[in-house]
Amino acid sequence: MKTYRALIVGAGGMGRAWGNNLKACEQTEVAGWVDIEPGRAAQAADELKIAGVHADTELERALDAVRPDFVVDVTVPEAHCNVTVTSLGRGYPVIGEKPMAASMDQARAMVAASEKAGLLYMVSQSRRYDARIHAYKALIDRFTGPLGILNSDFYIGAHFGGFRDEMPSPLILDMAIHTFDAARYLCGADPVAVYCDEFNPPWSWYKGDVCATAIFEMTGGLRYTYRGSWCAEGKHTSWEADWRAVGPGGTALWDGHGTPVGDRVAKHGGFHAEVEPETIEVAEGVPGGIAGSLREFLAALETGATPMGECHDNIKSLAMVFAAMESSRSGRRVAVEV
Repeated sequence: MKTYRALIVGAGGMGRAWGNNLKACEQTEVAGWVDIEPGRAAQAADELKIAGVHADTELERALDAVRPDFVVDVTVPEAHCNVTVTSLGRGYPVIGEKPMAASMDQARAMVAASEKAGLLYMVSQSRRYDARIHAYKALIDRFTGPLGILNSDFYIGAHFGGFRDEMPSPLILDMAIHTFDAARYLCGADPVAVYCDEFNPPWSWYKGDVCATAIFEMTGGLRYTYRGSWCAEGKHTSWEADWRAVGPGGTALWDGHGTPVGDRVAKHGGFHAEVEPETIEVAEGVPGGIAGSLREFLAALETGATPMGECHDNIKSLAMVFAAMESSRSGRRVAVEV
């Protein structure tokens, strides 16, 4: 089994989470670590008890010194473009944290860099690697038929403090990318247009609009509706959201916590169609979160298969975020343009 040498860029909280996952993975080792703050990369490696790491403050110098098999970009979104384009341009595949970029122009430049280099650039949408959402998709595929309605509710009173409290659109920009991407995974459709309304209730502790309702038109005529808030106190949904999927064959539900369930149409006729309950087993022992995305990335490097989160696909989820914010600020329906 080949051991892949990784260079991590970014030594904050998520950088350390990636360091732990790379340390725990039998196929990888942390060969280098970069952070613009002097001493921070070395400190992170020391705290995680990872020996022999080249620590640096400059990406290009570290690439020359380490010559890794791949780069892990765990910097702030504003730095993703530079880290990814530089690494791909120097001949190194990249797996990066969400969101892909701080703008659609940057995201397009990153996709173009992947194409030019002929190398994999994958965004780690870690919530796709949850056995429960895989089971929910399997339940939908089993009996609902082509979806016409997909709804998600996300309500959590999150007292983060820090930068999120000052962001103009903290829910849409920082969190909704997970739910939008999950919606695309579940329905298998692409975004066409969106109408979104953001607002900030009087009791909110956020400076920016932290509540949102968005209606997405998807390919095939599906409507996907997102409702969410980060200042909803009590009766929280899960971080994975609360879902309803409706098609001609019935309805499937998942509360983001437990096992997905549904009602399958057994017989049409009468005021209500006759339905029968449906459920599905959730697989156990499947690597989830960052561990799941890392393993799919490595498999893609080995086989050439296209992983979930590959940049040509993930940019569609990012486009949903920026189109939703544009719709909210303009007060009109906006096309989702990749």
